[in-house]
Amino acid sequence: MDVKEINSYGQELIEYLQLITSPVAVTLILKGREIPEGIKRVDLGMTHCQFVDRVRRTGEEFYTLGEDQLCKIGAGTMGLNEIPPEVFSGESYYKDFKLFSTQGAARYTVEKIAVLPPDSVESVMYAPLEEASFIPDVVVFICNPRQVMLLTQAHLYKAGGRLETGFSGAQSLCSESVVQVYKEGRAGVSVGCIGSRGSTEMEDEEMLMGIPVQLMAEVVSGLKEICPKKD
Repeated sequence: MDVKEINSYGQELIEYLQLITSPVAVTLILKGREIPEGIKRVDLGMTHCQFVDRVRRTGEEFYTLGEDQLCKIGAGTMGLNEIPPEVFSGESYYKDFKLFSTQGAARYTVEKIAVLPPDSVESVMYAPLEEASFIPDVVVFICNPRQVMLLTQAHLYKAGGRLETGFSGAQSLCSESVVQVYKEGRAGVSVGCIGSRGSTEMEDEEMLMGIPVQLMAEVVSGLKEICPKKD
């Protein structure tokens, strides 16, 4: 798989799914590895959710460092820094966000959220899939339920089965759409969270899907069978 093939997949996904915004290529640069030459650093600090939303709309490509990621929960989830202890304890989701009836319920949920080890990642790169200059780890879709349905059907077209996923409505774009997919090597669906829906232009009728890049070929192949291009 090379960059030209990746770009071709991106364009075909847009055409077959009739996407309004781009699928977003996301790559995690692990500590000790170099950021590819020619990719600019982002010009403004934002949250990971906002970076993904920005790229899908503007078509920009850039990399970010830990200090560029303004949401420390998202940055910590992706291994750029330590996740604040009040998140792991459940305190934040219980007292600040008021998403759970008890701190114990919040902690029980957080313990099941996929994260990467602290300070294991140097940089996160973003680009529209159809124009990316790098091969991503994960492709993130923000799209409508019908498009998620088609992606799921395309993914299962060849071998069948079911898409097994999990979500909690918390850390949706950082964990459920990137880290969980990255670690497990399988597609995942998410309904969003207060961060992704509150700080971006994500519409109420949109949801999320993350697909590891190694599955892109079979997804695009499946799409060609179940929703051929219109004349």
